[in-house]
Amino acid sequence: MSRFRAGGRDPADLRLLTKHLLAVLVARAPGGAVEVRVPPYAVAQCLVGTRHTRGTPPAVVETDPATWIGVASGDLSWADAVDAGRLVASGERSDLGPLLPLA
Repeated sequence: MSRFRAGGRDPADLRLLTKHLLAVLVARAPGGAVEVRVPPYAVAQCLVGTRHTRGTPPAVVETDPATWIGVASGDLSWADAVDAGRLVASGERSDLGPLLPLA
């Protein structure tokens, strides 16, 4: 069991794991159609489609690090995170549930 799953939430560990899981997502679904925001640690773009360069992107996913790690690792379902208000997905193609879990 990982330290995170065991309850360890050191900020450096959260940052590292958040960025790593976003990098895995981008490697599996490259592109710039959806912006995934996990403040305060990282932001990434994924999925083939229209790439945005300025302003608000057409599709945004935003969540906190613990929720991102949960959905990316399979400890939390995408639908449960959305239903609980822990994850906000707006715009076309912002439902990343079919791509998860990554691990």
